Amino acid sequence: MSDDRAAARIRQLRDEIARFARAYYQFDAPLIPDADYDALYRELQQLEAQHPELLSADSPTQRVGGAPLAGFAPVTHGVPMLSLHTETGDSAQGAAEFDQRVRARLGLEDADAAVHYQAELKFDGLAISLRYEDGVLVRGATRGDGETGEDVTSNVRTIRNVPLRLLGAPPRLLEVRGEVVMLRADFERYNARQRELGRATLLNPRNGAAGSIRQLDPRLAAQRPLTFFCYGWGEVDGWDAPPDTQHGMLDAFAEFGLPVSREREHGAGAAFLAAFHARVAERRDALPFDIDGVVYKVDSLRLQRELGYRNREPVWAMAHKYPAQERSTRVLAIDVQVGRTGRLTPVAKLEPVFVGGVTVTNATLHNADEVARKDVRVGDRVIVRRAGDVIPEVVAVVAEARVGDPPRFDLAAQLGGHCPVCGSAIERPDGEVDWRCTGGLYCAAQRKQAILHYASRRALDIEGLGERLVDQLVDRGLVEHLPDIYALRAEPLLELERMGEKSVANLLAAIDASRRTTLARFVYALGIRHVGEATAKELARHFGSLDALLAADAAQLEQVSDVGPVVAQSIALFFAQPHNRDVLQQLRGSGVHFPETTVERVEQTLAGRIFVLTGTLPTLARDDARARIEAAGGRITGSVSKKTDYVVVGADAGSKLERARELGIQELDEAQLLALLAAR
Repeated sequence: MSDDRAAARIRQLRDEIARFARAYYQFDAPLIPDADYDALYRELQQLEAQHPELLSADSPTQRVGGAPLAGFAPVTHGVPMLSLHTETGDSAQGAAEFDQRVRARLGLEDADAAVHYQAELKFDGLAISLRYEDGVLVRGATRGDGETGEDVTSNVRTIRNVPLRLLGAPPRLLEVRGEVVMLRADFERYNARQRELGRATLLNPRNGAAGSIRQLDPRLAAQRPLTFFCYGWGEVDGWDAPPDTQHGMLDAFAEFGLPVSREREHGAGAAFLAAFHARVAERRDALPFDIDGVVYKVDSLRLQRELGYRNREPVWAMAHKYPAQERSTRVLAIDVQVGRTGRLTPVAKLEPVFVGGVTVTNATLHNADEVARKDVRVGDRVIVRRAGDVIPEVVAVVAEARVGDPPRFDLAAQLGGHCPVCGSAIERPDGEVDWRCTGGLYCAAQRKQAILHYASRRALDIEGLGERLVDQLVDRGLVEHLPDIYALRAEPLLELERMGEKSVANLLAAIDASRRTTLARFVYALGIRHVGEATAKELARHFGSLDALLAADAAQLEQVSDVGPVVAQSIALFFAQPHNRDVLQQLRGSGVHFPETTVERVEQTLAGRIFVLTGTLPTLARDDARARIEAAGGRITGSVSKKTDYVVVGADAGSKLERARELGIQELDEAQLLALLAAR
């Protein structure tokens, strides 16, 4: 490709990628599938590698990268980033007093017209300033002390919704101010991943945002998902006809492609401000990010200039904060709860504390490693956080408040190695952070989950036995263990919600039909940890009968294809529990049976071949494609690796396709898959 054509294509790709990224990250409205976006991105990377002289700072490929910095350079703000006067409370008094101060400063009488205001959210993150010259992002800086901040440009570039180049015809110089936040969902996902890896977690979204922006290695900063919202400006030059209101300026910013929160309104008088404060308070928990209040601003920029500043705070603006979502309290005890899947979670029992709008007496400690990492002990004063619908959690210990040297928490020792609900042995497999109860079929805490899994479509396929009905069956004592399903009768079922005669008859017929199944389905239905459909099929193929499987030890289990030491140990431990064997015996006594050989002995022409399915195929449902591949001897796995032979690709294929291409694995569309199956 000639230099001119390459330059034109690079410009086109940058514009398209920026447009698609803006739709995805700012408006949550993706315009193209991820695979198509990734293909455009890779094409741009390749062209820039071939033509390095065309690389520029505003390219989407420059969001992540660069060597770690030795430190942050100081940045002097041309227009200081000042703080706001703040009041805290749930009443309308704060809004009324602010309006009174503004009116008094403007010399307005009671009979004069109401002042118009802009009402916005007070984000709970890190304030930063972005400097655009000729529409291109050239610098990002922290607030610092208001006069001098730190140059964090490399890290700001990693924030996906920050435009590297503005749209339209922006001013020659535009410095926008705003807040970097971490969305609650991103915060929870990040911390969950960190816990799985045994790494340190973030205390809260605010600290996560601040710590990420001040991370000296931009590559590490890029791993933390951040979002930016702008709400103000500093230096502006070369804007011929700027808006004359606060809300007009933010509307203009949005037209330039800058992310501006939609949670903003403008109206007149103190009543408008108080109503906005109350409405946001009601919706606070439903917002995707943390806020600690709302902000009131005089809407007219002319009046803002007239009102000016007092004690380095703008007279024309005020922050009206809500009660804190973090408070300190004392740990009275540390208990262990058993979850629906058998996961054992340490829970701090607390002196009651009002936080996030409710009185909190319990807070999760996530797992034993988290307790050890934070060094939480009974008697400690701790910081508790509750935000939105997130379960209250202990985020840190106030170390200087500890009295004496209380003993450290030891989950296994406290429980004596047994589940606190059912008495089954507990285990913590190598490489995992969670302790678990092994009594999945027997443990009352796992009862509902065990029944739902047993009845699921790919297990025993008991149609009609869904979550709502299972809740009623367990809560009313009609089903305590799996064998009780086969003892259900019409009369008590008819007394349940939404269970008429036809529904009951259909359910009982489905239960009766489930008595005849296959060994593979039955093994999968037991819900043994690490045993999915593919592993269950391999176990059925290898052993041929349930009795042979029950007699196998861990070493014999490891001889099965797709079964390694961790899976073998999990299976052996499950079948070693006497109560699990009792449940199996009762199920067989209830009429559950299957042929001794459960897999059709068809010609295994794709034996040993490993397939990965990604995306939506034109005509084949995923289960149909899976069944055809497995009938020919192929194996389906969930992730792409060097061992994968084929990746079957449909519409909206995602990262699996990208990984396959990196490894040079053969791709098949539906037609090619069918041809491969037919040819063999």
